[in-house]
Amino acid sequence: MIEMVPVGGVIGILGGGQLGRMLSVAASRLGLRCHIYDPSPNPPAGQVADIVTTAAWDDAAALRAFAESVDVITYEFENIPTAALDILEALRPVRPGRQALAVSQDRLTEKDFLRDLGLVTAPYRDVPDEAALQAALSEIGAPAILKTRRLGYDGKGQARIMAPEQGAEAFADMAGQDAILEGFVEFSCEISVIAARGVSGEVACYDPGENIHEDGILRRTTLPASVTPMQQMDAVLLAGKILNALEYVGVMGVELFVTKRGLVVNEIAPRVHNSGHWTQAGCAVDQFEQHIRAVAGWPLGNGARHADVVMENLIGADMARVPELAREADVQLHLYGKGEARAGRKMGHVNRIMRG
Repeated sequence: MIEMVPVGGVIGILGGGQLGRMLSVAASRLGLRCHIYDPSPNPPAGQVADIVTTAAWDDAAALRAFAESVDVITYEFENIPTAALDILEALRPVRPGRQALAVSQDRLTEKDFLRDLGLVTAPYRDVPDEAALQAALSEIGAPAILKTRRLGYDGKGQARIMAPEQGAEAFADMAGQDAILEGFVEFSCEISVIAARGVSGEVACYDPGENIHEDGILRRTTLPASVTPMQQMDAVLLAGKILNALEYVGVMGVELFVTKRGLVVNEIAPRVHNSGHWTQAGCAVDQFEQHIRAVAGWPLGNGARHADVVMENLIGADMARVPELAREADVQLHLYGKGEARAGRKMGHVNRIMRG
């Protein structure tokens, strides 16, 4: 018998950004409370959560106090220091588990894991030094993209290499960080599957969404995606295979390229995902509630889509459009409560329900 976190219980969330904020709102609808742990003062999630601990990731006393105050621990980003996890795991369940974090924190480890599952990825090589980069370019060819193995997101920590002679400059851009070279993939579109797995092993997947990026940042996700029913089924089955292999608990985002030869896995994210925000308008149980249900040991909800939706991120100066957007019919606004609207900073998103 799986023990459910009871109504009134506390979910601990590592990280207080917009994902933690929306997880906290979803938990509150189920009568659960949230305790945020974040080194930054006044994080967006702190505006809606019940409790906030502001402390560093190496503050052992604060981590122990946090763990002892909650029933279960989850996270809104994957780059949590191992030493912090050692303390937390000794006191409370951490879901998703450490294997998912270990795989996703390192792009090389992630690619090796996916390849060992029999899944297709872009061609890749480990690049410990500039000589290895030149050897990798001679094998994979250009264009290619050099990425830091850790910590990159929203296009950060990446350098495009359009010709081999650009390799030295690209390697210098990595600033001494471990790197991986990935070959380009010719694809018709990028899709992502938001998938969930519960403590009992049950799996529920949402329909794949079609993604458009600008400057390395997700701009919009459209449902339904322009894929065939067979491609949709393959994407969902592929996501389920990854979840089961990791004995995963929670929601995961799986990004895929649709190619002439089939689906190519771009990357996985062991958390609720930007490309799943559409579920707030398109499903009875959105990705945030689904994640809370999973980590709390509750039954998973029905992820069936009941509407066509376009999700658009509000980035930087897009905040000037909020008064106009607030007047639009069939538009659902989600603002993150952040301060300065800097270029490239995600400030919120809108979900548009498409009719007819």
